[in-house]
Amino acid sequence: MKLTVVGCSGSFPSAESACSSYLVEADGFRLLLDLGNGALGELQRHCGLYDLDSVFLSHLHPDHCIDMCAYFVARYYRHDGGRAEAIPVYGPEGTERRLVRAYDDVPDEKCMQEVFDFRTLTPGTFTLGPFTIRTARVCHPVEAFGFRIEHGGRSLVYSGDTGPCEALVDLARGADLFLCEAAFTHGKEDIPELHLNGRQAGEHARRAGVGTLVLTHIPPWTDPQINQRDAQAVFGGPVELAKAGAVYEL
Repeated sequence: MKLTVVGCSGSFPSAESACSSYLVEADGFRLLLDLGNGALGELQRHCGLYDLDSVFLSHLHPDHCIDMCAYFVARYYRHDGGRAEAIPVYGPEGTERRLVRAYDDVPDEKCMQEVFDFRTLTPGTFTLGPFTIRTARVCHPVEAFGFRIEHGGRSLVYSGDTGPCEALVDLARGADLFLCEAAFTHGKEDIPELHLNGRQAGEHARRAGVGTLVLTHIPPWTDPQINQRDAQAVFGGPVELAKAGAVYEL
């Protein structure tokens, strides 16, 4: 199983990275986690526009989903005059309505269904392609999900956006790689049920007993080195900072 960081900036793209988007591949199957601001352009460095097999949206804030509107255009108006087949798009309730409203002038209300097969996320476990996928609700002002993806005895967990959350600890239990948001700085921001800081991400990783912690969704105004240091102080295992283009082989 291979993870490629397409984009990892929080809230808006930085000079170095698009917003949240992560490509997971195994046995020729390509699954995309989130598609935030600027990510569609970066995705094409790693995958053809029509080569994805499925998309998962953790929640419906723009920095995690808004480039789906551009991706609709790319699939609906193919350069060869055809139209890409519909691929499964898993998201919270109301995903189709949210994307149609954001794009506003689609030819008709149902046309996104011609290229996206919208499926509503619920907590649980299912198989998709070569992957076993477990979804869990996490703590955020809107409906939001974390994902656990398993293949060949290896596991990857992605937090999405979340505040401190027991469900996330359970979801990440024993994961080989924990891709965890750390948008806030310990001792600076304290907004309940919104985001984790580096220390909290490290605590979640320690309690879950993960192998490697990769901090992501760090916005341009947050010093990632501080968050990495804070996570290392409480985790005890390897802590890395997500970087656009980074590849992890699990």
